[in-house]
Amino acid sequence: MRFTGKQSPLALGLLFIVACAPESSTPDRPNVLLIVADDLGYADLGAFGSDIATPNIDALAQEGVLFTGFHTAPSCAPTRSMLLTGNNNHVAGMGAQGTSLDIPGYEGHLSDRVAPLPRVLQEAGYHTYTVGKWHLGGAIEHGPQAAGFERSFSLLPGAGSHFSSVGFYEGGSVYRENGVEVPWPEGAYSTELYTDRLIDFIDAGRSDGRPFFAFAAYTSPHWPLQVPEEYLDMYAGRFDQGYDRLREQRLESLKAAGIIPQASELPPRNDAITRWEELTAEEQRVESREMELYASMVTNLDDHVGRLTSYLKETGQYENTLIVFMADNGAAGEDFYGSGQYSEYLQGHYDNAYENMGRPGSWVSYGPRWAEASSAPFSRHKTYSREGGTAAPMIVAGVGVSRSGAIDRAYLTVMDIAPTVIEVAGAAYPSDGSVRPMLGESAATYLGGGTGPVHDEEYVTTLYHGGRAFVRQGKWKLVTLDAPFSESGFQLYDIEADPGEAHDLTEADPIRYAAMLELWREQRELLGIVPLEEIRSR
Repeated sequence: MRFTGKQSPLALGLLFIVACAPESSTPDRPNVLLIVADDLGYADLGAFGSDIATPNIDALAQEGVLFTGFHTAPSCAPTRSMLLTGNNNHVAGMGAQGTSLDIPGYEGHLSDRVAPLPRVLQEAGYHTYTVGKWHLGGAIEHGPQAAGFERSFSLLPGAGSHFSSVGFYEGGSVYRENGVEVPWPEGAYSTELYTDRLIDFIDAGRSDGRPFFAFAAYTSPHWPLQVPEEYLDMYAGRFDQGYDRLREQRLESLKAAGIIPQASELPPRNDAITRWEELTAEEQRVESREMELYASMVTNLDDHVGRLTSYLKETGQYENTLIVFMADNGAAGEDFYGSGQYSEYLQGHYDNAYENMGRPGSWVSYGPRWAEASSAPFSRHKTYSREGGTAAPMIVAGVGVSRSGAIDRAYLTVMDIAPTVIEVAGAAYPSDGSVRPMLGESAATYLGGGTGPVHDEEYVTTLYHGGRAFVRQGKWKLVTLDAPFSESGFQLYDIEADPGEAHDLTEADPIRYAAMLELWREQRELLGIVPLEEIRSR
């Protein structure tokens, strides 16, 4: 309203009321900040007992609830599809990462069978923002804007250099801001840039008092292990004892932090991994450097999580924000530089000489050796349907969370986050039959002090991806180890008694095995899961 000198007393009174109104006209509708760390190991946060410094994330755990039984998909894209839809990865269209087929379940982008969380919130009046990794389709019509994000700055593929737009294959990485392809800002580092952008987005939308949903999809500590100069030697010498010893130490530190029961044991060692003492001195030197760089990336990530929370506190938004911090899968065991379809390109464009490791021109991974240490006390790591691939850290704090400093062992899945956020936001998921109902269940009441469990013993979680599969009901888990998928590869475990999946009960409990196998077949039919092995054999 512009003053003309002729306003009536009523108009002037209304102007006064508007000018003096609180910044948010809907304080009962909280902001939501969802922070996802990429390939962060289960045992690598300070709050989980690690010696890697993560004070800002640890502070969230002290203010809220640390969940030890949270589970995701075993890889990046399927987890993101489940996270943003509350549904199975096949229902959501991401049955196979990096594969796009004209077959339901394998669209390679969010399907029309689901309603994306940001779109649901946007329709409910929320500002919706995202930064970082998208990995849910490269076409404009499958990007963040189509899913309901009002503003975005996104890496479309699954990985890229943290310092440039050079990727891990010919053509480089593609970034879009608000749907328009943009170059990588010269000299920028991914985690810092994403944080800057997200703060800018939130700040620009503050004036209208509407709540926000902000998705910080960080690409750290995903390979390549690169950090700014001041972080390069932060953990020098810290891991010279090797990955076998670190795996043992992580087990003990998890126990000391109260994350796992005192009776927990490590599963049998993976014999495919060379023992530390069998490496040459130079091999040990290089291996230690890989873990040092990974730890530095985790601390750098924590510093930027601290920037986000500090911004919210300084602007008076923190007290009305629900914060969810999580990892997207188990620790990463890939080493595309050393072998595989991308190795020739990577070796031709990056230099992994010891002195260059961690710098912009290197492309370092820490491989399955350190990944299995970061996944203690579980078996295997990312891409596996074993617990090492799907058990992930999660912390929930802020408005609507009644406990502080609590460690909770409840079983939750990544599919539970969307329905939880929808309920907290007072939004509504479509129920007119236009999309499939969500499979996740809201934990809002549980977070607020409710005594009932989020999932009862009959709740079923099912997944197939990358030739590996599992079905879980209560404490029972039927799961495969190595691809290609075949029902004959299923093994039966009591996850409560044996979280390391070391004791196959297939022969000891054939009745339970048969029941779980039948449950898998029912779930396949219900979810439309057709393993790629079967498609390719047609």
